Amino acid sequence: MNSSWARAGAMAGLLGLSSLAWADAADSMRAFVREVKAGRAEFTQTVTSPDGAKQRQSSGSFSFARPNRFRFDYAKPYPQTIVSDGQKVWYHDPDLNQVTVRKVADALGNTPVALLAGTDIEREFELKNQPSVDGLEWVQATPRVSGGTVQWLKAGFKGKALVAVEIADSFGQRSMLRFPSLSAEAAVPADTFRFAVPAGADVSEQ
Repeated sequence: MNSSWARAGAMAGLLGLSSLAWADAADSMRAFVREVKAGRAEFTQTVTSPDGAKQRQSSGSFSFARPNRFRFDYAKPYPQTIVSDGQKVWYHDPDLNQVTVRKVADALGNTPVALLAGTDIEREFELKNQPSVDGLEWVQATPRVSGGTVQWLKAGFKGKALVAVEIADSFGQRSMLRFPSLSAEAAVPADTFRFAVPAGADVSEQ
């Protein structure tokens, strides 16, 4: 290769001008929000106590469709369902047969679900790239408005695929959500995000 072209290519790379440069995690996060309109995934969740001594694990399935429609079905260790139709969010505890209903604007805000199912991530969060760990590129999202239950969250990408979300809350707990095979889809059936209140359920609307 001509040495002058080699030097020019190296300089372009240093200046961030190379068209072949890899996208960073913040760009992957922006692309995920912009391009992935709907999807499904199995997930595992590990919640660690503030002192790091105790862990609580759960698992289930997750679906979403932008804007603001999502469904979490926890299967283990206890069943629980969280559903948003884009207007309201229902939290259903089958063991207690209790349903709590909130407006989606109040329920999302600067929560992890805003990252997974929202449409304007940088309105709610400031994004900052983090060091690569365990073969993943990480970006930290810090709420622009302080005082909420989320201190920060980190999203881990393998290429353009979102595979993990870590959350630090105001109580000192850490939660790690892992999506082994998040499937991006053109659409998820609308009835996925409909919730019918079970007969006899105790309903509380906030």
